[in-house]
Amino acid sequence: FGIGGGFLIVPGLMASTGMSLATAQATSLLSVAAFGATTAGNYALSGWVDPGLVAAMAVGGVAGTAAGLPLARRLGTNARLGRILFAGLILVVAAYVAVRALLAL
Repeated sequence: FGIGGGFLIVPGLMASTGMSLATAQATSLLSVAAFGATTAGNYALSGWVDPGLVAAMAVGGVAGTAAGLPLARRLGTNARLGRILFAGLILVVAAYVAVRALLAL
């Protein structure tokens, strides 16, 4: 599925292996980190990395992490709500992709 398909892997791991949501997310994130690091290294060695863009993305990642940690802590105490929100996010993304595909026809 590549890096972008990671959100599809989590429910698949949960359904096929019986993993908890947290374990499936951690497994998906580990593979995404490995793929991302390999790709980033390859691009850097090829000279295709824009340092300004990397810095902007790093700042955005730190800001997103800081903003998301309180929410993650609250969701950590309510696994059912986390699953419902995650399923809702998948449905919203699927609807968006479907609409974009239909408009492109």
